[in-house]
Amino acid sequence: MSGSIALWSFTLLVVAGLMALKCPLQWINFCSLKPSDITDMRPTLLILAAGVGSRYGGLKQVDGMGPNGEAILEYSVHHAIQAGFGKVVFVIRKEIETAFREKVGHRVEAKIQTEYAFQEFESCLDWLAEKPRREKPWGTGHAILTAKHLLNEPFATVNADDYYGQDAFQHLGDFLQNQCSPTEYGMVAYQLGNTLSENGAVSRGVCSVNQEGYLSGVTERTKIERHADGIHFSDDAGRHFLADDTPVSMNLWGLHHSVLDEIEKQFREFVLANMANPRAEFYIPTVINNLIEAEKIRLRVLHSDSQWYGVTYPEDKATVQAALSGMAPLR
Repeated sequence: MSGSIALWSFTLLVVAGLMALKCPLQWINFCSLKPSDITDMRPTLLILAAGVGSRYGGLKQVDGMGPNGEAILEYSVHHAIQAGFGKVVFVIRKEIETAFREKVGHRVEAKIQTEYAFQEFESCLDWLAEKPRREKPWGTGHAILTAKHLLNEPFATVNADDYYGQDAFQHLGDFLQNQCSPTEYGMVAYQLGNTLSENGAVSRGVCSVNQEGYLSGVTERTKIERHADGIHFSDDAGRHFLADDTPVSMNLWGLHHSVLDEIEKQFREFVLANMANPRAEFYIPTVINNLIEAEKIRLRVLHSDSQWYGVTYPEDKATVQAALSGMAPLR
């Protein structure tokens, strides 16, 4: 505690001295700030952890994967703290809250400011008199919307069961703190070949990037697998080749909090258009594509050469555990 106070005092003196020389009025305003105000200026990490895990067969978001039983999301939190994030918001389901807090929540709460949002079938539908019948959750766009009341700063989104690597968080943290704005968003793209499962087909958002390094659009491709003659995805028209270095989205987005109003608007339109479709899902790439097409935003594509790890299938667990076994324990 004494070290933290000393560091805060030193930072205050250095920054305040510079500001006093440049502008006495800014110095007066700065003196009124508290350490908590500085924390609030840092970006937030939004972890999407409400998944059902039907293919995995359990709560993979809290399953122990690290050397000491760490969940994958604990590595995301660790890397985010190192990259300058100031808060974590978990999106979970109310029915798993107790188990989630007991297994990982209390450890994260000891390291960083932590909040919880809850994604249920009827979340964010107060405006609708007759609720539609659902068979699946509403999707990632809806998950983000459930945390709207907790997001007042630029934020990054991640999947709870994906391992992204330290460099990805460093790139996105730098972007959120220095470049993000209501019209300038970001994402970290991975090479497709670094994101496949050895145990079955996967779906990926294939990114189109223009010459300036901005996203032109995301196209969802399903049934992606590595074959003897390369990587292919399959659709009704047959099998199609994809290069190893094709950039893909793994839901590592860097967004300005002003996007939440747009997500809410598009979600309402989506619900009304899909009242009779109990399996329709509202994805964040859909929101991004709509904003880009309307020329409301630009989205900078940051690249990571890191190997991504995730647990789509139960058999993936051994691969992830082997990858994390060589890393320093977090506990």
